[in-house]
Amino acid sequence: MPFRFPTPALPCPSRRSVFFVALVWATCWLAFAAPARADTIPVKTAELRIEEGEVLLNAEFEFSLNPTLEEALEKGIPLYFVLEFELKRGRWYWLDEKVAQTALVYRVSYNALTRQYRVASGLLTQMFNSLEEVERFIGRVTSRPVASADALTKGAKYDAAVRLRLDVNQLPKPFQVDALASRDWTLASDWQRWSFTP
Repeated sequence: MPFRFPTPALPCPSRRSVFFVALVWATCWLAFAAPARADTIPVKTAELRIEEGEVLLNAEFEFSLNPTLEEALEKGIPLYFVLEFELKRGRWYWLDEKVAQTALVYRVSYNALTRQYRVASGLLTQMFNSLEEVERFIGRVTSRPVASADALTKGAKYDAAVRLRLDVNQLPKPFQVDALASRDWTLASDWQRWSFTP
């Protein structure tokens, strides 16, 4: 009878290692799962114009909150929305020149006693009686200064971009975790890009 080496016993995985593997798998699944994609805010229009020495931005978004975000507001959770704008000039010999970059933050909250919505942005605070009014206010950007006209070269071509998004980093920690798995918490527009020549 031929001699056989004893088969070594496989080590039994500890609870900690099994938990770690499960945690890594769940994190990867959440990162690549389809529901994690953002709800899109369509961009209707976006344009720049120069007036009185300033570059002014006009933009309009089809902005509306889904039921999950509405419920969060009614429960006293403030939501932060960020309007981001970039203006660049392409250079063939080096990286693009960033001429202007701005971000405007809207803090939206609801007062259950007065049944009013409050939108704060910098030093400006406005009260609204309905969520539709809030959505129109945030979704419509009119004559917002984004750069000085002196910073631009007349006749040169510039690349402009704007977007509007819910800032999930400003949410309470438990809701930040929910935002990884639910598209309801990742409301955002794509970057709207266009060319501008002063």
